[in-house]
Amino acid sequence: MTTYLLKRLLIAAATLVLASMVVFAVLQVVPGDPARLMLGMNADADQVELLRNQLGLNDPLVTRYLHWAAGLLRFDFGRSYTYSVPVIDLVRERVVVSLPLALIALALSTLIAIPVGVYSASRHGRAGDAIAMGTTQVGVAIPNFWFALLLIYLFAVWLRWVPAGGFPGWKAGAWPALKALALPAVALALPQAAILARVTRQALVEVLTEDYVRTARAKGLPWRAVLWRHALRNALIPVVTIMGLQFAFLLAGTIIIENVFYLPGLGRLVFQAITQRDLIVVESVIMLLVAAVIAVNLLVDLSYAVVDPRLKARE
Repeated sequence: MTTYLLKRLLIAAATLVLASMVVFAVLQVVPGDPARLMLGMNADADQVELLRNQLGLNDPLVTRYLHWAAGLLRFDFGRSYTYSVPVIDLVRERVVVSLPLALIALALSTLIAIPVGVYSASRHGRAGDAIAMGTTQVGVAIPNFWFALLLIYLFAVWLRWVPAGGFPGWKAGAWPALKALALPAVALALPQAAILARVTRQALVEVLTEDYVRTARAKGLPWRAVLWRHALRNALIPVVTIMGLQFAFLLAGTIIIENVFYLPGLGRLVFQAITQRDLIVVESVIMLLVAAVIAVNLLVDLSYAVVDPRLKARE
């Protein structure tokens, strides 16, 4: 198990270093001068040059990268060009929206997808299977922002059960905050649930053809016990993989949903920073999200050994 863990940690560290280089290099070729944007397009050239020196924008690229990377290791993400506050403060303000939103959406997706996938696999080739998979195909095809607009019209405009957008903050109480996150979470969860249900169904259909399933049935075990206790566990590896990827997407890819619902999350922060050419915010937040994705994938890799101990034994 130690070798298994060390190999995964080394791969994660190498991936993180490579990702930091790519993120830094890509953002250097984005057009626009942050100093000129901060001072205005009519600013004096000498003032622009002075500000560039103060911000370190005239330093060599390697020096700037090493300084930025060293700061990341100390959790010092620098100061925002636009807001003139530490980037870590902006992240703290926004992550309390994005992280709960991603967790709620993943929980909803899993609660919907697993039963649907199991139901469909248990009725493989029958009408129930066709109806369930046809419904999930619709969920895969329709983008989440369309679901978001539909949910806003139905539950916020027509029924007026929840707000159409905005976030009151956790200080206003857990219930108002959760109500504000309800529609965005559902809009994110439904397409992901459709994908996860299809993966669950396919993995379970393959497992149900194995000899040990037939042996369990021959011993007289109830079909429900065979399905949920034996078959589902052995079908969990692809399901867990997709769940890990989905959480990474939900955490890092909520820009559209956060803008539709006007949520002050990390996705909206990145969008605003890009439009304002606030490179230090974009670089730091993207790297934070990349680190979160890598950490989630590492946990998924480690969970394989729990789900299927044979994988651990091979290391």
